[in-house]
Amino acid sequence: MRNHVRTALVILLAIALFAWFLRGVNLAEVGREMQRARMDLLALSFVFLAVTYVARVVRWRHLLDPLGPTRFRTAFRTTIIGFAAIGLLPARAGDVLRPYLLARQEGLNAASTFATVVMERVIDLVTVLVLLALYVLVLGGRETLPPALLAPVETSAAVAAAVALGLLGLTWTLATHPERVGRLVLKTERVLPSRIAHGLSRLARTFSQGFAAAREARALAFALVWSFPVWLGIAGQAWLVARAFGIDMPFAGTFLLQSLLVIGVAMPTPGGIGGYHAMFRLGVTTFFGAPDDAAVGAAIVAHALSFVPVAVLGVVFMLQDGLSLTGLQRLAGLARQEERA
Repeated sequence: MRNHVRTALVILLAIALFAWFLRGVNLAEVGREMQRARMDLLALSFVFLAVTYVARVVRWRHLLDPLGPTRFRTAFRTTIIGFAAIGLLPARAGDVLRPYLLARQEGLNAASTFATVVMERVIDLVTVLVLLALYVLVLGGRETLPPALLAPVETSAAVAAAVALGLLGLTWTLATHPERVGRLVLKTERVLPSRIAHGLSRLARTFSQGFAAAREARALAFALVWSFPVWLGIAGQAWLVARAFGIDMPFAGTFLLQSLLVIGVAMPTPGGIGGYHAMFRLGVTTFFGAPDDAAVGAAIVAHALSFVPVAVLGVVFMLQDGLSLTGLQRLAGLARQEERA
């Protein structure tokens, strides 16, 4: 019953966000903009989509190396299924399913494997901020941004950078002192029943072991290096869609746009519906002077090209593995229970 209520709330949130995105929009003109979009550039964007997911898999395997060997095929299939679930199920269930499915097939600890996904998110944040800094400080962003918006952008980037550094420090602490973390959590025995305190301590210890790449310079370096193809692929796809709609945005301008898209997809709606669209529209109209109708059309197409192909391929892999969306939702709940056990 609780899951049904949560799903209904998420669907309502997605509808509300998408309705807000479409407020005051001339849908007929948006349709004409979509018809005028350059199909060759939209088709080319699939190349960048493929680069993004191959790079994601290579990076993830480097983070998984300290936990044990993994096969590229297994990591690729579980990655696609996981991201398909993010687009099809609420509450970003794919972030839990992806490590759970891989751990089950490769014989790894599920909590430790989930920690590598958390570490991916920290590395993603660092990479996005590095690219944003390159755009603003090196690649002419100061000259192209509206003067009134330059200070807020710089301030936001500085705050986010401080958070990212703090998260990196936390992952290093967890990676280098898993036993100490376990003992620290065990102190909750003073206020919690012994069984629960020991369970939390065991979970904290195994979860911390998933950050092992943070203490292995080679694995961490490779993961950081492979983060740039991931985000340059995302940037390339967004840039090609913008250009297909006649939006005059430099390639490096997508480094600013994708920092907004990260906020948009953080919404707990399937595939970031509504949040992604609103942030894409906000970015290209505010910073690059895009006409509103073109911005709305580009946002819809960019989101579809980012999520629909992966969702389709993910469903194919699910069917091959005898999985369904209902089954995946149950597995996500089971994965959360096992991580807490």
